[in-house]
Amino acid sequence: MIEEKKRQELQQKYADLFEIDANLDRLIKRIELLNYVNPQNIEKEKHRFFASKYSIEPEFKYPKVKFNPFKLQRLFFAQRLERIQDDTIRKMYTDVINYYSNMIQCIETIGKGKHFYYNSLSVYGTPTEKDVQNAQFILHYEDEPSSMDMEKIFTPFEAEEYFMEFSKQYDFPLEVRFSTHIAADAMVSNSAKTLIIKKNTKFSKNQLLTLANHEIGVHLVTTYNGLEQPLKIFSNGMPKNVETQEGLAVLSEYMGGALTLKRLKELAHRVMASDSLIKGYSFADTFDLIHNKYKLDREEAFSITLRAHRGGGFTKDRLYLSGLRKIFKRYKREENMEVLFMGKVSLDDLENIKYLKQLGLVQKITHKSRSFDQKNNTNSTLDFILNNLK
Repeated sequence: MIEEKKRQELQQKYADLFEIDANLDRLIKRIELLNYVNPQNIEKEKHRFFASKYSIEPEFKYPKVKFNPFKLQRLFFAQRLERIQDDTIRKMYTDVINYYSNMIQCIETIGKGKHFYYNSLSVYGTPTEKDVQNAQFILHYEDEPSSMDMEKIFTPFEAEEYFMEFSKQYDFPLEVRFSTHIAADAMVSNSAKTLIIKKNTKFSKNQLLTLANHEIGVHLVTTYNGLEQPLKIFSNGMPKNVETQEGLAVLSEYMGGALTLKRLKELAHRVMASDSLIKGYSFADTFDLIHNKYKLDREEAFSITLRAHRGGGFTKDRLYLSGLRKIFKRYKREENMEVLFMGKVSLDDLENIKYLKQLGLVQKITHKSRSFDQKNNTNSTLDFILNNLK
């Protein structure tokens, strides 16, 4: 962690930058998108959808937005960036403001169909032709034989015990809470520094290892490393950080010996579900694609369809596979991985980080992902697939 004396010296030297960074920190903390985009009535609408023989469109309800989007947008653009003398840093913070302005528009239009979808595209993009080809390449592989490790037999409370034990290898506290209103089985709330576990599901042994390496080993590690950086934007998240962070988190699963072909196929199905949005598919159409064409059971097919269609069309899920491909290539080239753990950063930020480091505005990381020391993957099929993604 940076020494207090050094921090004070930096704050004096770059007073305007630190003031704007602190202002943005207060604003950004109010707009964690995942707090708003997960429906509150998932179970009810799932039962209704199944009862209709997969024909009706679910009617999801979303949390009430707890801020005034117009006022918050105005506060973002009221930041006097011209006070930042350094051209590189000023451009960086201009990009940050534009990114979070798009995020506010996303939140403002949740549940408003195409309006949300187009705002989601501006933040997360849409699957490219290569993304779809990579997904199809993965999906043509035969399923692996099922094993005991894949059976969902652990309760959410047993999952909590597992995560608590896993987190002992890290020098930060693990806060856990339960929710019935999340699309994933577990997720990290960055602003609350909390691991949220889905209360109404069960977990397999493999899934617990996967989630531990993914959520604790990367998402919480980058949260806590980001908090120790002099500038708060490292903990809040740089523009386009999601693809890099999710790619890093899935690579952590691979390094920790948790990644399976089934999990890789899940990421491929997410790409296909995201791609179905641009083709104009309804919820029922996407479900039909995943359930009937790709033969996933109805629970898994509903989960993947929900993730893509929540809010009105949410394309974030396309980034896991493309992020994994980019991070895996970087790892194979034996390039520096530590820089990606400095906080919620993107591969696009690396030149800027290098520059900030020269100015003393970046420091070495405290927390490291343990899976990267283990290198436990022994699955040759996964190696072949990852080495051959376009």
